[in-house]
Amino acid sequence: MLEMKVPSPGESITEVEIARWLVKTGDYVTKDQAVAEVDSDKATLELPAEASGVITLKAEEGEAVKVGQVVCLIDTKAKAPAGASSAGTSPSQPVKQEAPMAPKPTAPIAPASSAKQVPSPAARKILAEREIPVSAVVGTGKGGRITKDDALKASKPSMGTPTGGVRKEVRTKMSMLRRKVAERLVSAKNETAMLTTFNEVDMTAIYELRAKYKDAFKERHNVSLGFMSFFTLAVVRALKLFPDVNSMIDGQDKVTYDFCDISIAVSGPKGLMVPVIRNAENLSFRGVEAEVKRLATRARDGQITVDEMTGGTFTITNGGVFGSMLSTPIINPPQSGILGMHNIVDRPIVRNGQIVIAPVMYVALSYDHRIIDGRESVGFLVAVKEALENPVEILMNSNPKQALEL
Repeated sequence: MLEMKVPSPGESITEVEIARWLVKTGDYVTKDQAVAEVDSDKATLELPAEASGVITLKAEEGEAVKVGQVVCLIDTKAKAPAGASSAGTSPSQPVKQEAPMAPKPTAPIAPASSAKQVPSPAARKILAEREIPVSAVVGTGKGGRITKDDALKASKPSMGTPTGGVRKEVRTKMSMLRRKVAERLVSAKNETAMLTTFNEVDMTAIYELRAKYKDAFKERHNVSLGFMSFFTLAVVRALKLFPDVNSMIDGQDKVTYDFCDISIAVSGPKGLMVPVIRNAENLSFRGVEAEVKRLATRARDGQITVDEMTGGTFTITNGGVFGSMLSTPIINPPQSGILGMHNIVDRPIVRNGQIVIAPVMYVALSYDHRIIDGRESVGFLVAVKEALENPVEILMNSNPKQALEL
């Protein structure tokens, strides 16, 4: 009998939570088959079977277990049932239950006379408060008596007043990852002097470059030429011009980095994840796009590791993919700055003294004012804007084909 223990998902993590079992006790599993999803405070990871055999679960969904604790047993001597497949790599489908038959509505009992249409004390109070005449309500109680429910159903909806409709709530436990994200966000708001500065970017030049080179870029490198490479390289340049934005506070010290590890916010199946593009200052457009694709795919597939989400020096988040026009992103501690991208909308702008329509994106920089002053924050965002509005000269050294490796 093989005991499967919780492996360490990363340094400093001592406890995880069984988010979901993908198999049930008695299933035959094969080696390396995913049997469970476990949540740490940094990521959701799959737990693969260490051998083939019949599995017995030793922990419940939602249970917090220590690293090294036995969570299931595998009988390696058991043989796979003849003609039966293993539990598979996808979660077992729950048995479909028939919905209970809804009770047929009971026809209201018409009162024999208005004398019998007497409201109960509670109903009388509700009708009086809402100024509803008794004659306007049909009672469904015994002998035509008006009940409290009758009075509520007859009431006109008003602010803050229950109207007798369906009112239910669903309570579910937040995952360990979501709880940790919540804790970090509150900590960032409470422990930093966070401010946000805004600007707008005319995306015309980038639109023209993508329209001209995106097909050749995709054919040559097997990745799309998106916006993220332009923004990442613009941020790298701005971080070199304003190194305070690439700094962090450690106790009473300011730590400034000479490298740019750019965290990119990615929406995964278990919520927001922030993998890191290491040494982005050494990457080309192709290198950034390839790394963004790799990390985003791993995050969506639940394969991202803790190490891949640790140690960034600056974050870029793109709310524009969800339609956000403008936001104030929250700093990803212990970092000191985060750039928020938003949707691109055709807007009237002034160009060479003329009003023209152009694709415009609003950008936001949230920063820790304890370490970054207004001059640095505004200058940083202006530098990003300059690079994005003049990418050929500033980001491509006036040679787009060479910069795109075409």
